[in-house]
Amino acid sequence: MPEADLTCDDRTESLHREYVLDVRIVAVDDDGATRYRFEAPNHEGKVFEDPDLAELYADVYFDVNGFEEAGTGERGVPPVVIGAGRDTLAAYLLTLPGVDRHWVASFFGFKPPRVERHVDRVRTRAAEIREGALERGVEATQ
Repeated sequence: MPEADLTCDDRTESLHREYVLDVRIVAVDDDGATRYRFEAPNHEGKVFEDPDLAELYADVYFDVNGFEEAGTGERGVPPVVIGAGRDTLAAYLLTLPGVDRHWVASFFGFKPPRVERHVDRVRTRAAEIREGALERGVEATQ
């Protein structure tokens, strides 16, 4: 769903994915390296090197009805994510630099396939939330 490129200095930005409620992921090409910036109202934004991680972050965002990381510290977890349960916490942890499915599985004390099940549940809930918003007339960002 990329839109027209926006050129800023030596960077080119294009829409990677848009969601309801003014949430989107922007692809930023800077000297041949593409990064993916998550954007949402009242959120300071977050940049990922992997588009799948940016999309998972968006799924966590919708799963907990939004959150702000400002003030949680570099290694902190937003309280709403912790309160949402293991599924959401596991998915959020996967979006942190240097964390993979094996690390998350070890953290929780279970095997990596179980991490996948947790992530799948978060993705399913997030998709249902977005579909519900669209059914109620909430538009995707324009």
